[in-house]
Amino acid sequence: MTFAFDLTHDPGSPVAPRLGVLKTAHGSIQTPAFMPVGTLATVKSLLPEDVAATGAEILLVNAYHTYLRPGHELIERLGGVHRFMDWDGPILSDSGGFQVFSLARLGKLDESGIRFRSHIDGSEHFYSPELAMEVQRALGVDIAMPLDHVVPGDAHGALAREAAERTVRWYERSRNAAGGLATFAIVQGVVYPELRRWHARTLAALDAPGYSIGGLSVGESKADMWAMTEVVTAELPVDRPRYLMGVGSPEDLVNGVARGIDMFDCVLPTRLGRNGSLFTDDGRANIKNARFAEDPGPIDPGCDCTACGRFSMAYLHHLFRNEELLGYRLASLHNIRYLVRLTERMRAAIAAGAFDAFAADYLGRYRSVDDDVRADQKARYESHRAGSP
Repeated sequence: MTFAFDLTHDPGSPVAPRLGVLKTAHGSIQTPAFMPVGTLATVKSLLPEDVAATGAEILLVNAYHTYLRPGHELIERLGGVHRFMDWDGPILSDSGGFQVFSLARLGKLDESGIRFRSHIDGSEHFYSPELAMEVQRALGVDIAMPLDHVVPGDAHGALAREAAERTVRWYERSRNAAGGLATFAIVQGVVYPELRRWHARTLAALDAPGYSIGGLSVGESKADMWAMTEVVTAELPVDRPRYLMGVGSPEDLVNGVARGIDMFDCVLPTRLGRNGSLFTDDGRANIKNARFAEDPGPIDPGCDCTACGRFSMAYLHHLFRNEELLGYRLASLHNIRYLVRLTERMRAAIAAGAFDAFAADYLGRYRSVDDDVRADQKARYESHRAGSP
């Protein structure tokens, strides 16, 4: 498999904004980059050309979900996930470790893997590091994630340590089963700085092609999230990509890039879009609000997406008030384009040596909804733990 990462702007510190190019068999990705999420081999409501028009260079699919339905063997017989979903750019797959632990009705976990019942139909399955890699090889993705042992964000120290140690062993098994597939290591450790530091150092010594930071953005405070991110990035090799999993609020992208993160993914832009919440430089706008009923302007004057270029806020308000499907599509397009354009703006600022000024200006203007986001994350996480899909 073709995979390489070139650091094109080295800030001289592992915890600082950087530029890079990630090269795969299906194309290159400029970093920092945002990856739209196509969990079931589709970005909800959007055609592949819609997603490409946002400037997104890489998508994410989920191995757990495609394993359950329609099945990785079927996708392989039909030519792999690129052909299956008609996306010819790079694809990263999440192994589904989080979904196994949160969505599935967990039966038994031991060193060999996880026995669970499907959240779809209750059928019993056994998911191991080797099977997770078999699924991702069958999908034919460009970048894979190993199966990791995920614990709740409030897990006590002994359980968190046990899970981190098992995640190291499972990464070694995953890499042995990867068959040449570029497989990132995932750093866990909840909000325990020393455990995060130990886990990052241990995985760094294994010379992975890239590193993911997992177990954050699940309801912990933003202060804890960024403290743990700094602990981890300080220990990771500077010449490998860093991927902060499941993070997608605009202000979080800026804060992540400031701490040396290269890659982000999240369902937030499309989920919020379908609910009428739109990203702007001033914060999120609720298009259902009556104040937009006669607004002739675009969502964001600086945005070049289809929604902003062709339609008024009044029209979008009309679509959402009448539950017209076009509204969901346009809002999703806008939110993805907004985040992709935000990474483009950050890359330009880094190249010009002006990132600090950009970040200060952006974060000073953006009306943060930290409390809303945290509450949403926590509610979804608790729902997952309770077994709700």
